[in-house]
Amino acid sequence: MRRRINIWASIDWLTVALYLLLVFLGWVNIYAAVYNEEHQSIFDFSMRYGKQIIWICSAIVIAFLVFIVDINFYSYFAYAIYGLMILLLILVLFFGVEVNATRSWFQLGSFRIQPSEFAKIATALAIARYLSTYNVQINTFKSYWRLAALILIPALLTFIQNDTGSALVYFVFILVLFREGLSTEILLLGIVMVILFVLALILEKLTIILLSIGLIFIIFTFIHRNLKHSGAALFILILSVLITFGINHIFEIGLSYYYIILISLGLSSLVYTILALRYRIKHVIMLLIILFGSILFTYSVDFVFDNFLEPHQQKRINVVLGLESDPFGVEYNVNQSKIAIGSGGFSGKGFLRGTQTKYDFVPEQSTDFIFCTIGEEWGFLGTFTIITLFVILLLRLIYLAERQRSSFSRIYGYGVISLLFFHIAVNIGMTIGLVPVIGIPLPFFSYGGSSLWAFTILLFIFLRLDASRLEMLS
Repeated sequence: MRRRINIWASIDWLTVALYLLLVFLGWVNIYAAVYNEEHQSIFDFSMRYGKQIIWICSAIVIAFLVFIVDINFYSYFAYAIYGLMILLLILVLFFGVEVNATRSWFQLGSFRIQPSEFAKIATALAIARYLSTYNVQINTFKSYWRLAALILIPALLTFIQNDTGSALVYFVFILVLFREGLSTEILLLGIVMVILFVLALILEKLTIILLSIGLIFIIFTFIHRNLKHSGAALFILILSVLITFGINHIFEIGLSYYYIILISLGLSSLVYTILALRYRIKHVIMLLIILFGSILFTYSVDFVFDNFLEPHQQKRINVVLGLESDPFGVEYNVNQSKIAIGSGGFSGKGFLRGTQTKYDFVPEQSTDFIFCTIGEEWGFLGTFTIITLFVILLLRLIYLAERQRSSFSRIYGYGVISLLFFHIAVNIGMTIGLVPVIGIPLPFFSYGGSSLWAFTILLFIFLRLDASRLEMLS
């Protein structure tokens, strides 16, 4: 049995109001970003702000259509939607048009559609469908590889399109998996890999090995909460270093400190593994695999960095890490963005009075760098207000996700939250120079139909599920 309810009475109107307010503020700031005195009307359809109103009106229609679809459609057809999006990601590689060296768009008359934006929704639905399936356990090898496939296939296809930023977005789904009970060790492994990737670019390999050893000791101690086990491991490692160093010195072998540490680590790991098996100390083998895997990973970083990333992407990462300076190249956008935001001061220069904005000093100011328009014209008060609205939206969505009776609805809700959080945090981080520029839009603000439609569908599917949360699903 399934109890019907009035979904229009049950819709979370606070979230709808936040959505409409953010979309309206985005439209106003697009107008400011590309303002032209010869085209002053905000409804001038030859300008971006005029075209954006078309996208906004159509997005509202799409939101309505999403709401009148039966609640079970999104669950029953989750895999079909996912498969369709994978097909479109493949087709765009052959039939898509290239924009800014990225082949990720279908040209439809005067409009372009980017399937990778909608593939994120499909992935969120597919993950929710899989994890909500009866008798599925997340911490099994079968679930690991299936979930990895669901996430990595669209990410890889998006990466092949030369859209690295959108490809990275898919990895935020690990937050969803963690909420649903993903093993802490897997999450820690992901964090370690990110840290190692950065460290491998800025530190010597010997330093990385020492830091990796220290980190593994901390994790081992945290898991067991027993200083006796970690103390014994540390003693064996130090003893192995002294023995290896002594042999090297006595026989004048000439090993460097790097090889002394590496040999000592191998020797001590072998000894402690035998002891762990003898006394049934858990997680030792797993952590040693992570440790040696991390060391091997550091060797692969240079290869990946040099062979898989474009030169401008390498420069952006190096600039953020302080390894390189290119003020008139890849740093130009970020420098101009920071100047624009900083010049806004506390209350801003006023609507349509931003000089950085008016004279087009910041490229892509109506898309990826829309936040600097807010900073320049509305100042600290404006940026604080926008960030506060985003935080309220995310907190509200967390509240909605936690009140769901259906696991499918809850998991999908956290997919929505994770995707929005990643886009908001990274986009704002790009404009103030905290993260590399990877070209992802600010939800509901950046100009473009694909992103607005995608974020609208993403959000309103969840609101549709929430409105029917009291129904008894068969």
